[in-house]
Amino acid sequence: MTVPVNMEPGKEQEGQLNRQEADPAYIYTYACSGDEQDLCGMELRCLFGKDIPQGIFGSGIRVEPSRSPFIKEMIEVMYTGDSLPEIYDQTEQVELNGKTFKVIFVKTNDLPPERKIEYNERRVIEREIGLRIEGEADVNHPELVYGIVTLGGRWYFGAYHKNNATWFRQIKKPRSYSIALSTRVARAAVNMAVPDPAGIRAIDPCCGIGTVMIEALSMGIDIVGRDINPFIAQGARTNIAHFGFDAPVTLGDIADITEHYDAAIVDMPYNLYSSITPEEQFDILVNARRIADRVVIVAIEAMDEMIGKAGFRIIDRCVARKGAFSRHLMLCV
Repeated sequence: MTVPVNMEPGKEQEGQLNRQEADPAYIYTYACSGDEQDLCGMELRCLFGKDIPQGIFGSGIRVEPSRSPFIKEMIEVMYTGDSLPEIYDQTEQVELNGKTFKVIFVKTNDLPPERKIEYNERRVIEREIGLRIEGEADVNHPELVYGIVTLGGRWYFGAYHKNNATWFRQIKKPRSYSIALSTRVARAAVNMAVPDPAGIRAIDPCCGIGTVMIEALSMGIDIVGRDINPFIAQGARTNIAHFGFDAPVTLGDIADITEHYDAAIVDMPYNLYSSITPEEQFDILVNARRIADRVVIVAIEAMDEMIGKAGFRIIDRCVARKGAFSRHLMLCV
């Protein structure tokens, strides 16, 4: 069996090889369904500040994989090389400090189909690296996990981090109703509004049963909530407490908010369960503009004209689809 040790990129990759001045500090892989492509693309643009190629990409920005419903894996790059032997030589420097380890070959890459690395070849590469690391390997319960991946004609090795999908536990809530945002859409919307949580104060001024708040709180984001409906506001408090989080949910109209926030997520009420007029919708937008610098507006239809009249500029947008039902997400400043 021949293991590829010096993979040269095809012509289609030459542009990537006239590469960045420095290798990326992190390599990410991600996946989404066809209905989620638009939502996933916008979330990743907000998190990483650029359009993301399909499946795998490098970045200098660190994002914990479990923040996103779409990121699968992250390699925190330690060593890079144009060939596997270069990586093999460098991995002899790995220090485990007595801990057990495991090496994972990341299957997602940008190789063309004819250069696909098959299962047996991946296992050989993992073993070759493992033999060069001085320490005890443990494939079942390792204390340290390392990853090896190829991207843009280069090889990357480093600490491997997997998305633990901790947000799955937040799908089933004690209090719910059918028109609430799905957990995946809510989590993506939070990442659009707050790509870097450090020092950010956020608000959900029409918080409903607290789906957005729960996702934000689970990522350590400082967020408060508010709703005009006392029954729904109590439902939000119940849900937030159920998952062990603590954040205030006040009762009242968005117009009565006097504090200012760095970011807001506004899931616009609509007529199925909330009798709201266009004038009331416009009032929500005007007040959202007043209380926050960066706002993600979620609506069942595009609201460009009304959003513009409220003083916003839409800087990114997507449509989240689920069957015949769609929600528009618009990032506004």
